[in-house]
Amino acid sequence: MTDSVLQQIRANVESAVLGKEETVRIAVVALVAGGHVLLEDAPGLGKTSLARALAKTLGCRFTRVQFTPDLLPSDILGANVYRPNTGDFEFRPGPVFTNVLLADEINRTTPRTQSALLEAMSEQQVTIEGDTMPLRNPFVVIATQNPFEFEGTYPLPENQLDRFMVCLEVGYPDRDTERSVFRQHRNGEPTDSLQAVADTDQLIALQNHVSDVRVDDSMSDYMLDIVEATRSHPELALGVSTRGALTLYRAAQAMAMVEARDFVIPDDVKQLCLPVLAHRVVCRGAVRDGHRQRAGQILKSIMDSLAVPA
Repeated sequence: MTDSVLQQIRANVESAVLGKEETVRIAVVALVAGGHVLLEDAPGLGKTSLARALAKTLGCRFTRVQFTPDLLPSDILGANVYRPNTGDFEFRPGPVFTNVLLADEINRTTPRTQSALLEAMSEQQVTIEGDTMPLRNPFVVIATQNPFEFEGTYPLPENQLDRFMVCLEVGYPDRDTERSVFRQHRNGEPTDSLQAVADTDQLIALQNHVSDVRVDDSMSDYMLDIVEATRSHPELALGVSTRGALTLYRAAQAMAMVEARDFVIPDDVKQLCLPVLAHRVVCRGAVRDGHRQRAGQILKSIMDSLAVPA
């Protein structure tokens, strides 16, 4: 039952987002693991379409927020509004009270507003004027940012980046795929016609099932070897945190489940190492341009140098 639902989710999303099978697969892994997704790439490559396709496939409540420099935390979380006719304050929830929140161009708003999502992403709740309110379950943030344009942007701080389970690049499609995209859009936006193949209860059940996936001690040691190597690598000023190590562990379990297995294998870790860890390390003397590529090269060299469990 679990396998068939996951196959239907992937196939449904891939029918609307053509030529991005690997990106879709990792995004589904993050959703199943209960993690958040950061999509980095140039405008117009399908980041928003991917987020919408995931939400519609799961039959989830979907909200999109366009992040701008004048956006306030209350614009995301909500606020207490005074009602003159009753003399009381009424709480009006913001767009964060949803299942899938698309934070479009998250690096275009100020750090103060970016940090409004920290509690929501970490603890699935928000605190407004001393009152703590739970968010919907499931709750997933899919954020986008353009890494090639720096003017008027505010780089996400490390503690915010650490809350995203995976950071993915969409990339340009090949010529044949782009020709198929032309045909696909003749009758309008394909995500508009997507039908849900699962619901929120099924997604919650999948997320609860992830912890049942077996992780052999040798696989745990393999992941810890990678993490420890990032902390002592001469080209890295900041290695992977304990939260990052736990995230890799959880993502590997979800990857095994997406691949219809009840145990983790080395390939699960290898395929997830870059999307899960590259945005969590800091290169020495790194500048904003090309940081992720350099981090990816270092992580690849670390994996190449380590013995793979049999």
